[in-house]
Amino acid sequence: MTKLLDQALEIARSLPADAQDDIARIVLQLAGAEATSPVVLSEDERAAIAASKEAAARGEFATEAQVQATWVKHGL
Repeated sequence: MTKLLDQALEIARSLPADAQDDIARIVLQLAGAEATSPVVLSEDERAAIAASKEAAARGEFATEAQVQATWVKHGL
């Protein structure tokens, strides 16, 4: 195991169990050990994604303050 991966796992151990599981799923996918089926989106989710893409096309992005507030909200 590389030093960087060991460091990442050590940090992950300090996170809540649900966050650890999310990280584990991502690592398994990247390593090719977990075959996953596509996620089926609801109509609301599809509409939200479409609205986001339209806003991005217009150049409307979150401000630095909004991004920071989101990180704080989620403890990151």
